[in-house]
Amino acid sequence: MFEQTFKNIDDVLWKDAGCGSELDYIEQTSWILFLKYLDDLERDKKTMAELSAHSYREIIKHEFKWEVWAAPKDENGKLDHHKALTGDDLKDFANNKLFPYLQKFKLDATNADTIEYKIGEIFSELNNKIQSGYNLREVINLVDELRFRSHVEKHEMSHLYEDKIKNMGNAGRNGGEYYTPRPLIRSVVKVVEPKIGDRIYDGAAGSAGFLVEAFDYLKTSKNLSTKEMEILQKNTFYGKEKKSLAYIIGIMNMILHGIEAPNIVHTNTLTENIADIQEKDRYDIILANPPFGGKERAEVQQNFPIKTGETAFLFLQHFIKILKAGGRAGIVIKNTFLSNADKASINLRKQLLESCNLHTVLDLPSGTFTGAGVNTVVLFFEKGKSTSDIWYYQLSLDRNLGKTNPLNEHDLAEFLELQKNKADSINSWTVNIGDINTTTFDLSVKNPNRKDEVVLRSPEEILEEITTLDKESAETLSTIRRLI
Repeated sequence: MFEQTFKNIDDVLWKDAGCGSELDYIEQTSWILFLKYLDDLERDKKTMAELSAHSYREIIKHEFKWEVWAAPKDENGKLDHHKALTGDDLKDFANNKLFPYLQKFKLDATNADTIEYKIGEIFSELNNKIQSGYNLREVINLVDELRFRSHVEKHEMSHLYEDKIKNMGNAGRNGGEYYTPRPLIRSVVKVVEPKIGDRIYDGAAGSAGFLVEAFDYLKTSKNLSTKEMEILQKNTFYGKEKKSLAYIIGIMNMILHGIEAPNIVHTNTLTENIADIQEKDRYDIILANPPFGGKERAEVQQNFPIKTGETAFLFLQHFIKILKAGGRAGIVIKNTFLSNADKASINLRKQLLESCNLHTVLDLPSGTFTGAGVNTVVLFFEKGKSTSDIWYYQLSLDRNLGKTNPLNEHDLAEFLELQKNKADSINSWTVNIGDINTTTFDLSVKNPNRKDEVVLRSPEEILEEITTLDKESAETLSTIRRLI
């Protein structure tokens, strides 16, 4: 039933002039879904308070409650069409009363860890894009059919929401920005092995896939005590996200998976100077897939000791700095990081090898990230001791990956099994740090067990390196001219 309801909502939004893409569909569905979730949450909390003879202070004022403006019911439990706003009346109420009221929550909240603060933050970043009040009424009626009360309902809802995020990622030019394949995330989490009490961080949170999967992993890792569940809810997951839509989707995704007040901050992580990071700011676990191919301005690069315009390489510096000694990380990054010959890439590889134990590199096949058009690897490292040996695993599949043939759990089963003992195989091998060229620190994936294979770089990779080297040459010439 839920799946058909989501499809019907998309059908309504498709015919609205204000919604032109999958990105708009999920954004507009999200704010309405959130208010319905909030209504169900309040009902549950009120019931629990009454059962334990406690009073309950309601979050939303009466006139802005779902049951008052969105879905007033008659004595038979059916929508009361006399009280339910529609058309221009509904659109005006949403734009001029509801949104301004909810935006004020951010100012009135006692602290950022509360659901009140998250309400204010979400609605400060959103606008109602549904231009027809009649279409808005249809969507509200459909969302009203959904229930968030039981564990089974929440579980099904979270999976459907994940599907919407996946569709949005496939629809957009930068698919990987919104959607990292869940089988890959689950494998990364299993290798990193978070524990209850670890503080887990993603500074490029996107739709919060890594945080959600880590939550599910820890929630089922053992029978949790009430105290442990509270730690999991409030003091475990932290994220930062620059883009408004991804930020909202990330919060909604975490809420649907059972984290009531997600600790995600809407900010550009890279505008923070890493020299200012102190011990109290550090995390035990970092799980992340920073944006592919982004470019940062010169003033942002000043926040980092190794200057580069490549967004992912700045993120990697940030992650190394903000990881605790003994902390563990799993980071998805473009495979060009392993071999680029520019000065910044060489220095960053050197820093990673000297300050961390880069123990595992997972080489992913082309097509892992639908629509992203880049080849990637996952770096697994532990901070606090230098690298001695790197275990490589080259994921070789007998099929091409794509939108209709995505990465699955079975594809990664051998990697997970062999990684436990860093075992050699046709797809895996170990490189001693003493065998790495200390001038280039080249960490390229070169499988010694497949002698017949000639690994050629893609034209995109070659062009990217030429562009980087040309830029470096221009900067060097400019410096020489100033000296002359």
